[in-house]
Amino acid sequence: MSPSVVKPKSPPPYQRPNLYIHGIGAAYPPHSVKAEELSIIARRFHPSTPALEKVLYINEFTGIETRSTIATIDHPLANRPEAPNISELSKVFLDHGVRLSVEACRKAVADWGGDLSDLTHMVAVTCTNSANPGYDHHVVKQLGLNTSIEKVLLHGVGCSGGLAALRTAANIAQGASFRNRPARILVLACEITSLLVRSELESIAQLQETRIGVTLFSDCASAVVLGNGFGDDPMEEPILELLGWDHRIIDDTEDDLGFDVDPLGWKVILTPRVPKLASASVAPVFTDLVTSIPELTDADKVNATDFDWALHPGGATVITGVEQAMGLTPEHLRASYDIYMNHGNSSSATVFAVIDRLLRMGEGNQYITSCAFGPGIAIEMMMLKRLGSSRAGTESPGTASFGSESPAEINGEELLDVPAVD
Repeated sequence: MSPSVVKPKSPPPYQRPNLYIHGIGAAYPPHSVKAEELSIIARRFHPSTPALEKVLYINEFTGIETRSTIATIDHPLANRPEAPNISELSKVFLDHGVRLSVEACRKAVADWGGDLSDLTHMVAVTCTNSANPGYDHHVVKQLGLNTSIEKVLLHGVGCSGGLAALRTAANIAQGASFRNRPARILVLACEITSLLVRSELESIAQLQETRIGVTLFSDCASAVVLGNGFGDDPMEEPILELLGWDHRIIDDTEDDLGFDVDPLGWKVILTPRVPKLASASVAPVFTDLVTSIPELTDADKVNATDFDWALHPGGATVITGVEQAMGLTPEHLRASYDIYMNHGNSSSATVFAVIDRLLRMGEGNQYITSCAFGPGIAIEMMMLKRLGSSRAGTESPGTASFGSESPAEINGEELLDVPAVD
């Protein structure tokens, strides 16, 4: 079986989930770096080599204008003779990452308009920290949530983690519905990747490999509030309905994409096959998911162009690959391009920021397809329906205007010999 094909799935008879997103929020740190700043810090510590020069050349053409980071390139931890170790990186995450997470959660709760005391569960995810207790424990304390709140912390799911966490929350909410109990679930994703820059640069220098994760990643926390409709205040107006979801693994791709623990943090593992594998997997999952939801088939909403797309922007070649494979235009993917260009790839935390940005861009298609890829290679997909009034003009994580250009080539040559990250 070709690794570019996902196995078909026969879903059970459809039952409307009756699940709703009531609030959403994204928090980016105050600093940002431009492409030329990677070159500055790289040359501070490493001599010119073919591998380094290739990475720095690619860095000029990622299509990212700025990447959001918790610190500038002059941060002391990034400028010592030796790269920071995983213990030091964990301490930074449990400081900056927790604070950023609290901000994102407060935004989502404010957007919902509910009370923190009404939250029943929390599902969190990260791939850039592995502390025990997990960072979600500290977020609960700083938010002042009831310590008996039911928590789940996901790991090992990489850039697909945001949607994986929402899928987990959806199943928890449906379990509560079966028991005739209300569920208000805070779903949180946080990633602090910027201080891995020294580790990745050292790998480039030592191994003479073209490692482009260092050109793409950024920092972010994002959150949503998901409810099951039980005990809703009549004045509550959800912003999205979750109509359905799917999760697949592309066979024989375990070695194509990963994020492995290392004494200096984590190391990105990916092959040049990743963008094509990802884009080729979307169509069969989309078709199976759409045709399993009667509301979509009854309304003749079965074509990819009938939807707005909140795609995780893993890289320029991931976005353009899905765009081409599904017959979309940049307008369908406008929020993905906007977040990618202005903030970069923040791994699991990015997809909620994309959904938030899409909603705040104003009116669009009534239905939204959200999709992300992670190690495995895993594909997560969800179908959402807009509810309520337009949120155009309200605060959003990105302020720069969307441009229709989506650079994925260098001097006319496609960047797929150097893979985009999940």
